[in-house]
Amino acid sequence: METNEPNSKFLPVAVVVAGLLIAGAVMWNGSHPAAGPAGSGDAPKVNIKDVKTNGNPFIGRADAPVMIAFWSDFQCPYCKNFELGTLPQIVKEYVDTGKVKVVFMDFTFLGSDSTDAALYSRSVWKLYPDAYFAWRTAMYTAQDDEGDKGFGDAASIDKLDATVAGIDVAKVAADVKANTSVYQASINSNKVEGQKVGLNATPSFVIGTKTILGAYPYATFKTAIDEVFK
Repeated sequence: METNEPNSKFLPVAVVVAGLLIAGAVMWNGSHPAAGPAGSGDAPKVNIKDVKTNGNPFIGRADAPVMIAFWSDFQCPYCKNFELGTLPQIVKEYVDTGKVKVVFMDFTFLGSDSTDAALYSRSVWKLYPDAYFAWRTAMYTAQDDEGDKGFGDAASIDKLDATVAGIDVAKVAADVKANTSVYQASINSNKVEGQKVGLNATPSFVIGTKTILGAYPYATFKTAIDEVFK
């Protein structure tokens, strides 16, 4: 078969680009989001002790010796990769053993569906904290195309809520309507807190004095967590 020489030269470049995007993030440039690679090499200096996390949903012991602050957007595909691929490993080794507490922080910027999901997240945490993590996993499992392109509005979240054990759909929907302004203020505070420490991407993490920008493999997080215990 004849090979088109110009096209064949593009293949290595495509492979390199694909490799870079594996540890990706959705980044905020001040006016709109852009998907691309992110890393921890040029991440801002920060200390988890300076991050305000009170009142946010979390998993793990409240007094766990190590805390991870995790900023995300329910419409972010890289957040989905982390939540469904890497987070379960962290939960098994560190959260379930009482060593780590993961605090979920909102950094919403991918459309109205992002905001709706964050509002519902606050309500589920308030009303059904024991079901929160199962709900969160269901939300990311149902995630479709990035932005306002299908799943993620209030009606679709109501339908999803009906599939999560222990959640009263009507009660959550009513609570969101009654407390939208309160929940929105918390969501806004999360974004300000993230920007204050120099974060501009989802997913983003602060572990000890280390910042990780992007959905890196489990080994990256294991190294960061273990360094805090040293």
